Amino acid sequence: MSIGPHPDLVSEVRAALVARADPERAAGQQRYMKSAMPYVGLTSPQLKAALAPLLRDPGLAMESREQWEATIRALWDGATHREQWYAAIAFARHRPYRAWVDSDAMPLWESLIRAGAWWDDIATHLVRDTVLAHPTVEGLRMRDWAGSDSLWVRRAAIICQVGARDRLDQSLLTDVVGPNIDDPDFFSRKAIGWALRDHARVDPQWVRSFVAAHPDLSGLSRREALKHLGPLS
Repeated sequence: MSIGPHPDLVSEVRAALVARADPERAAGQQRYMKSAMPYVGLTSPQLKAALAPLLRDPGLAMESREQWEATIRALWDGATHREQWYAAIAFARHRPYRAWVDSDAMPLWESLIRAGAWWDDIATHLVRDTVLAHPTVEGLRMRDWAGSDSLWVRRAAIICQVGARDRLDQSLLTDVVGPNIDDPDFFSRKAIGWALRDHARVDPQWVRSFVAAHPDLSGLSRREALKHLGPLS
């Protein structure tokens, strides 16, 4: 028998966000982000304040992994405003559910990335943490994602190690960037540059060598990668 979402949490999240709505700010946020989905109009601190009591409420706690996943999907798929997507990510990342951020949850993250587009927070936290915890199996998955039919899934593979610092797998980074070097899309090229720039903080020489060895990198990717390193000699 399938387990549905928490019976009260979705409605409680929606009510908490609407109670703090700022239509004027919401219109500006939507214009700035060029978002098809409207905003409620909350700043980041206001969103955290709205969600904090819900995250702490024992009556809204998830009783099982199945309920947690179903609730995240319900928040995401039923979202009418962008902050509801942010709320879904907050519950996905909430510390009591940390043990469920594993390989079994990866199809969920891929589904959210495909449906919502962009969603760097999913890639650089939920996906990254799973890749670091299970490098062999998830390294294979990321190599598969790097050739996905979805730009956003490919982008997630490229940036999935952002923030990994000295735990980054350079072979994996090479393998997910390689198939996307010729991608003309701005977001793909930007992601490549971001991933390389982030790793340059740990191993600048490796990034310099990578850029030098890949003259077919786009100008955008190259500039981003070398942003804090200066031009190649």
